[in-house]
Formats: sequence, structure tokens, C-alpha cells
Amino acid sequence: MRYLHTMLRVRDLDAALAFFVGKLGLRELRRKDSQTGRFTLVFVGSGAADDPSEVELTHNWDQPTPYPTGRFFGHLAYEVDNIYETCTRLRACGIDILRPPRDGHMAFIKSPDGHSIELLQRGEALEKCEPWASMPSQGEW
Repeated sequence: MRYLHTMLRVRDLDAALAFFVGKLGLRELRRKDSQTGRFTLVFVGSGAADDPSEVELTHNWDQPTPYPTGRFFGHLAYEVDNIYETCTRLRACGIDILRPPRDGHMAFIKSPDGHSIELLQRGEALEKCEPWASMPSQGEW
């Protein structure tokens, strides 16, 4: 058995792609539109040859209201080369860092649909530094 993907329902596909591709830095890998089912599936991932993990963004065209937000699915986790640089870049894009990387290792953000995303430092934690070390958490993550 091997991991294939995580599916997330999104209400606004453009906003979801702006977040996952435009800000988080993933790539759109493939897309499928179903006229009869009235949905679009967009698979995103890092695009790296050694990284088969994907997220399936499912957009049901006729969804009239936001999906209930819950933490039932847990979170998506991505390893990053430099947690501080990643969080600085995301903040500059208008993304709230809900759980700052105070420990030099882990941070949490949310997608426009409220999906929790964990960012983990590749390898050992970075040395603690400001403004991150003293920044409080905010909201739910």
C-alpha cells in the first residue's frame, strides 16, 4: 500500500489555487473537469521527481454555501528548506502565521477554506530567532 493523495473540498477554486500554487509554491500537476458530475479536480504537488505526494482540490460547481470547517481531517504537512524564510514570504503574501515557528522547526497556517497546513523545517530545527521566538499563536490551527 502507498500514499496517493489527500482530498480537500474547496468552494472557490481560484482562491484555493492562488493559495496553494501562487503563495505556498506548489504546482498544478493535472486537472479534470466533469460536465456530467459538475466538478473539477485539480491535483497539486511539489513537482519534484522524488516527491509523489499530492493534494486533490475538489471543486463542486454548484456548492451554494461554504463547507463546514473542521479539524476532522487533521492537517497537510510540508517540509521546507528554511522555516523562517518560508513564513516571512507567506506573511508578505498576506497569510497569517497562526502558530509561528518559535522553535525553529514548526509553523501552522490555513488555506482560504480553513484547512490547517503544517510547515516543518527540513532536518534539524533552526536556531531560535526574532521576531518568531516571541510571537504568540493566534486563532485555531
